[in-house]
Amino acid sequence: MAEAFLFNIAERVLEKIVYLSIEEARLAFNVETDLSELKETVSSIKAVLLDAEQKQHQNEKLRLCMWKLRHIFYDAEDVIDDFKCEALRKQDDNHPDNEKVRFSASCCLPISFSLKMGHKIKEINQRLNKLATEWNSFDLGQGYHIGRVFHRETHSFVHSSDVIGRDVDKENIIGLLMKPCEDRNIPVIPIFGIGGLGKTTLTQLVYNDYRVSRFFPLKIWICVSEEFDLPRLLKLIIQSVSKGERCDDSSLEAMQTCLRNLLNDEKFLLVLDDVWNENRVKWIELRDLLRSMGGLSQSRIIVTTRSMKRQHPNLMKIGEEIVKKCKGVPLAVRTLASLLFLKTDASDWISIRDSEIWRLEQNENDILPVLKLSYNHLPSHLQRCLAFLSLYRKDEIYNSSEVVQFWMANGLLEHPKQNQEWEDVGDQYLNQLQSRCLIQKEKDYGMYCTFKMHDLIHDLALDVSQKECKTVNHQTEVIDKNVRHLSFGHEKLLKVPQLKKLKNVRTVIIHGVFEESLIDLCVSKYKYLRVLRLCDSHSTALPYSMGILKHLRDLDLTNCRRIKKLPSSFYRLQSLQTLRMRGVPLLQLPDNLESLIELRYLEITIKAPHLKEIRSGCWPSLQYLAFHDCDNLERLFEGMQHLTSLRGLVLDNCPNLVTLPRSLKFLTKLEDLCVSWCNRINLEMEPEEEDRNLQLSLKTFLLSDSDELTDLPRLLLERSSSTLQQIKISNCSNFVVLPPWLQHLVVQNCQLYRREWTRSPNTSPRTPVI
Repeated sequence: MAEAFLFNIAERVLEKIVYLSIEEARLAFNVETDLSELKETVSSIKAVLLDAEQKQHQNEKLRLCMWKLRHIFYDAEDVIDDFKCEALRKQDDNHPDNEKVRFSASCCLPISFSLKMGHKIKEINQRLNKLATEWNSFDLGQGYHIGRVFHRETHSFVHSSDVIGRDVDKENIIGLLMKPCEDRNIPVIPIFGIGGLGKTTLTQLVYNDYRVSRFFPLKIWICVSEEFDLPRLLKLIIQSVSKGERCDDSSLEAMQTCLRNLLNDEKFLLVLDDVWNENRVKWIELRDLLRSMGGLSQSRIIVTTRSMKRQHPNLMKIGEEIVKKCKGVPLAVRTLASLLFLKTDASDWISIRDSEIWRLEQNENDILPVLKLSYNHLPSHLQRCLAFLSLYRKDEIYNSSEVVQFWMANGLLEHPKQNQEWEDVGDQYLNQLQSRCLIQKEKDYGMYCTFKMHDLIHDLALDVSQKECKTVNHQTEVIDKNVRHLSFGHEKLLKVPQLKKLKNVRTVIIHGVFEESLIDLCVSKYKYLRVLRLCDSHSTALPYSMGILKHLRDLDLTNCRRIKKLPSSFYRLQSLQTLRMRGVPLLQLPDNLESLIELRYLEITIKAPHLKEIRSGCWPSLQYLAFHDCDNLERLFEGMQHLTSLRGLVLDNCPNLVTLPRSLKFLTKLEDLCVSWCNRINLEMEPEEEDRNLQLSLKTFLLSDSDELTDLPRLLLERSSSTLQQIKISNCSNFVVLPPWLQHLVVQNCQLYRREWTRSPNTSPRTPVI
């Protein structure tokens, strides 16, 4: 299924060519013509890719051709990214004083580099031209595509005796149906969840209940499934109401009149089962038409959608473990039960328990095609993003910011629109996956949230990404040579011989302890590496040659506690966007770290009491800065005002930090400020006359576990009165009274949440602040 990503890959390649031609490419020598040819060729291929993705399932030759295209497009993306990398390095070389400014037209790329890149682009164009004859032979056409969806038909009948455990849900929905409506709008009751959860079955139970039949003289069941088309829906509704009368040749106006005559102000229940539509305009069209029918306030609509006795006792325990794997999805239980029917050998049950469900034979109505309905209906960019989540472990709690940075590093995100950042685009993608019930939000922390993915959805992600992404463990024997994203989950993995032969790897995620030679392998062999995550490593140092990873954008060294300093070549990682060094006890932040001008996210642990000053031009793109476990730190940087793009600042477990720099008032984009476990900090920051017209953008202010806290930064909060949405104070035992200015601010502009104070046994209870 990885070939289904081709449309999205083509989109990203074209997008990069466009932005390259605006910036770095115009500085290169004699490559404009070749780039223009590449753009034209990719555009013409992209125009028919949607048709190709539909037809590939019946044409093996076409599918293989699409795989060839995928490799060429990836190589084109690498070449285009080379321009960006070289431009960043050239920019750094032109500023020996380390004062960084954005790339300018005067910083021309070397002719030797331009000639080399020109040759590579010519080679890619030649490969595409060579493939053109085969590609054109498929006679592909242009078309619009919203995702490959299998048609599914449902009906209203159900044997209630076959359904167990839905009584509470059924009664809740019936209660909503009977509840009086006070306005003219027809009430809509949504039932949503992932495929196979039992939405249709629950609706069937409600639809056939005697109370519902008595309350609604007219009941209509429509399976929407493939498309939310108003004329088609009207035809189906008329057929249902008129007991089979057809009106295929009628105009929309004629059908509306016909339906109005049939309903005749009668109260009705309309079920729209298996709805995929998210287009508000189409919903409004249906709503306006129904409004003209009369009896609206007493009628109801139910919508189901995804946009969320063995006689062998030795098999009972295995069966219970299999049921746990299904985690509440009835269709999954039924699917596995059908596979085990009449099988009494424990080895058969154990094999199914330990297998990925997607590797088992599936029939049309089993769990695989049902869940793939949700996947196939996704836009191509979301399909690709979901597939990449297969690199995470099952049952893992995902951090939204880590996932977005992972997508961003691999170029999966659309270019931000005006007033947007890359992180905003990634958050939109997560929200869309959540709205389709493919991920489930766990907890919201303000600056980020956590979420999880059902085991069956994780299996689906594994299935659709198996040639793009690979999870390597002690059982792995073969790795496809074209795999580009690797996740390691076990020690002593270098016995897999293919690891040293891979050339195109872009992602390496390592969970837990691993051999140090694996880092050396990544650095020496994977020159196009974009993501390297080495959490909890026991390594004592990073390779000196780290600097050759010019494409590296995401480096995670969280809890690599034996690393005390960074190699001197580190500053050559000019493309780095995300750097996580929480738990890496650096004595001081290296000067050359300031040269990472693409850096957007930085987590650090510093053991020094003071930080060196940062100067103008330092980290011009930095969005998020976090200090964790800085035991000796007393003050933050001088020059914080230079971090003009900063949106989030976190101070966590810095027990000797005494104050916030007043220069924070110049960070007009700062939205989130979090202070926790900083017992000595004095947050007092009063406005002065010069601050009268200051406008800040703070949205969230979080304080926790700081016993000596007695003051709040009035300047930052009052000057954010038009944007402030949330203040949370928890476990701050000495904060007992709200200052009057904050009480006024709370009443006017925000919500203030108070949690229980953390008290020692000898501390008397305090009066709640609010």
